[in-house]
Amino acid sequence: VGTDPDRALELITQAQQDSREVLDELRRVARGLHPKVLTDHGLAWALPVAAERAPVPVRLDVDLDRRPSARAEGVAYYVVCEALANVAKHARADHIGIHARRIENTHPQRALLRVSVTDDGVGGADPDQGTGLYGLWDRVDAVDGHLSVSTPQGGGTVLTADIPWEA
Repeated sequence: VGTDPDRALELITQAQQDSREVLDELRRVARGLHPKVLTDHGLAWALPVAAERAPVPVRLDVDLDRRPSARAEGVAYYVVCEALANVAKHARADHIGIHARRIENTHPQRALLRVSVTDDGVGGADPDQGTGLYGLWDRVDAVDGHLSVSTPQGGGTVLTADIPWEA
């Protein structure tokens, strides 16, 4: 600091930015871990807990008459939590909707767990502005699922994950 204050300020600023990024990543990892309610009772019980923590009012619509595989539940829970964090951080939304249901297919072994998170925010989500959406695509892709994001500028965002029921 005494010999090169400009360089010291630059290093301190970079260290602060790096530490914020590390904390954000740790929060994402922590949200991705199975909370006890998910493990013990399933997604239908865990989603209301996640919704309660959201800083924006959430309307929950869960229609699951039985539990999917633990892996499918874990991926779905992670998707919802990350989407809620993205809405809180970027969307400037007034309301969020979370929907979860079983989607039957012609073959019972190919049924899907569909989770959707919608918001009425500003839209225009850009995966290149952070790692959140890419992380979701990676997580869903790892179980041979499909993630779609519709985010028109000024029109809110709809994120939908189709996860194999028996992932």
